[in-house]
Amino acid sequence: MRKQAVYRPEVEDWVFHCALPLAAYAILMLSPFAVASHTREALFGVGAAALLLLFTGIHNAWDGVAYHVFVHMPTTADRHRDEVRGKEP
Repeated sequence: MRKQAVYRPEVEDWVFHCALPLAAYAILMLSPFAVASHTREALFGVGAAALLLLFTGIHNAWDGVAYHVFVHMPTTADRHRDEVRGKEP
């Protein structure tokens, strides 16, 4: 996320790309230690981590597509329109 130069990440991007997956993986790492004494809660922890990763992935995919459509596509469409009309870029 830091290597790309086209878009400067905002707080929401850092949360969904770094903080939430890190929290989900931390829950997955800690769940086996809770199995012996709190089996039900440990299983809920695994389920919550899986759902958190799923929703984070959906959000990130949606965010990427929305960025491509609303930011990147207009410039590509303008370039294509100019080529069709015979204008040089």
